[in-house]
Amino acid sequence: MTKKTTTADDSALFRASVGKVHSLTHNSVILKPDQRPRPVPRTKTPDNSDPLQNSVDDGLETLFQEDKMAFLAPGVQKNLLKKLRKGQYGLDAEIDLHGFNSREAQHRLLHFLQSCAEDGRRSILIIHGKGYNSPNAQPVLKNDLNLWLRRHKDVQAFCSAPQKAGGAGALLLLLKSSEKFGDEDDGL
Repeated sequence: MTKKTTTADDSALFRASVGKVHSLTHNSVILKPDQRPRPVPRTKTPDNSDPLQNSVDDGLETLFQEDKMAFLAPGVQKNLLKKLRKGQYGLDAEIDLHGFNSREAQHRLLHFLQSCAEDGRRSILIIHGKGYNSPNAQPVLKNDLNLWLRRHKDVQAFCSAPQKAGGAGALLLLLKSSEKFGDEDDGL
C-alpha cells in the first residue's frame, strides 16, 4: 500500500478544523468524582420473635440414653430425612452442649441456630451426650433438644447422628434455607 501524501490545502484545512493544540505533560486522565451518593447497605431489623413457636403434641415420649430420635417438619418430603441420615448434606457447623445445664444449653443453642440461619449454614451437628450422669437414666439435654427443635421455626428435620459422629449422643439437623440466599428446592 502506498503512502498517501497530503497537499498543502488539506494540511491547512486540517489545522483550521483542529484549532490550537497543546502538548501533554503527562498521560493520566483526571476524572470528575461521581456525583451520586455512595450506596448504603440496608440494615436488617433484628428478629425478636420467639423462635420456639411451633406447637408440639403432648404425647412426646421420654427418651432414654440409647434411644434414637428423628423429626420431619410438616409439609417436608420424607426424602429430605433419608438424605440427612445418609449424610448427603455436608456439615456446615457444629455445637457441643456437653456439661451445660438446660437453661444455658437452650440459650447457646438458640443463639447458635440464629447465627447459622443468618449465615446460610443449614446442615448442623449438635452434640448433646447420652446422659449417663443424668438421674434415672433419663438424659436431660436429649429430651430438651427433642422438644426445642420440634418447636423451632427454622428446623426442617433432625435425626440421630451415625455412630461415627456420636450416635445416640448427637443429632444431625437441617435448617430452612435463608431468604437472602435464594430459594432452594430441597423437597418442599
